[in-house]
Amino acid sequence: NAGFFFRHNSSQGDIKDVKLDNKYYDTSLDANYTSRQKDATYRLDAGVEHQIYNWYGLPDLEYNQEPNVQIDPQQTYFSGYAGGSIALDDSFFEKAALNIRYLGDAFSSSEINATLKPEFAFPLENLTFKIEGDIDYLGGSFERNYANTSDIKYSYLNAGLAPSITFINDDLSVSLGVAGYVSLDSENSNTDFSLYPRLNASYRLLDETVIAYAGAEGGLQQNTFYKLKEENPFVSPTLFIMPTKKLYEGFAGVKGKLSNSVAYNVRASYGKDENRALFQANYTNLLAPGLEGYQFGNSFNVLYDDVNTLAFFAELKVEISNQFSLGINGTYSNYSTDRQEEAWNLPELQASVFSDFNITEKLYGGASIFYVGERKDLYNSPLSFEKITLDAYVDANLHFGYRFTDRLSAFVKGSNLFGDNYQKWMNFPVQGIQGLAGVTYKFDL
Repeated sequence: NAGFFFRHNSSQGDIKDVKLDNKYYDTSLDANYTSRQKDATYRLDAGVEHQIYNWYGLPDLEYNQEPNVQIDPQQTYFSGYAGGSIALDDSFFEKAALNIRYLGDAFSSSEINATLKPEFAFPLENLTFKIEGDIDYLGGSFERNYANTSDIKYSYLNAGLAPSITFINDDLSVSLGVAGYVSLDSENSNTDFSLYPRLNASYRLLDETVIAYAGAEGGLQQNTFYKLKEENPFVSPTLFIMPTKKLYEGFAGVKGKLSNSVAYNVRASYGKDENRALFQANYTNLLAPGLEGYQFGNSFNVLYDDVNTLAFFAELKVEISNQFSLGINGTYSNYSTDRQEEAWNLPELQASVFSDFNITEKLYGGASIFYVGERKDLYNSPLSFEKITLDAYVDANLHFGYRFTDRLSAFVKGSNLFGDNYQKWMNFPVQGIQGLAGVTYKFDL
């Protein structure tokens, strides 16, 4: 089977009281091919994406001339990827996935990220011995740092191995493992070794009604320019890139089914991250000459800090029928930082209500409402140094899809249906009601 997926999302901007161009375009084309053989299944993937954003979030300052004349706020991203995966039946070599991605922008930034993840399994009597591999290469550069004193280059090769032993009987499931990583920082001639827990256990206290579980997880997470701009497209092309060590996250909870149609999950966790990436607004100095379009306090930097997180999560799902399901969840997080005054731009409270439904055999849809609590950021200029609290916000989304045939389908999606220009990031009110449309086509080869 082969599939092609085209997606386009755009807005002409015109956000109220915004002085700079605030339109955006996001267009992507993806393709995949899947083949299922007698003893193996393999898949090939490839895609390209073109995005245009504007750094329109200006602080309230006095400008020498009208900002739309003085400032060119446009940033353009172009990315492409290719990869594949293979899964084998009746083999100790279970599966492997390979992916290579390129990212470039309008300021001569570039990045290449290649990952390889093989998995091996050796069934033993009453046990399964498993080995997971993780190889991650990242190389990239920015033409300049924010102060324009030098360029920025980064190159990392991370290699990890995670052996584990799993025991499962009627009511008890236990997995004992560890992940070991070696990280080579070529630009700084530094080599680092680290170990992380991979422990999981669950026990059925009352059939499917009450299942208790606990564990501890960790690992090395490579931050990339691509991942950071996906989370916040208004970052400046002047970032310092490094990996985050998720030293551990210990958790315990209870989950199960109250009936055939109602499921629940309650969980508490405590974790420690070393060098966790945090977004913070860049400083501005309007008196400096030759400023770029992102140097007016209208872009974001990435800082790294050691962050401890205490979190509580609860979720309830109701599947009324095969045609309709409804769910609600919420998370409370308490952050403790080492060097930074706050865990910048991380909310304490998050909640969502979501639903999926089938209207007819061909027409389907879904809806969601989510809440994000207050966040903290820092306004920094020669005249002011002030901590800012961003208001909480509520957003609503609705999507519909239609299957014309088994191969051809189309979809539409509406976002921010309340039309509120809330600030997801400091000084960046979001677009009003937004629409997205796309088509998918699958070839049977």
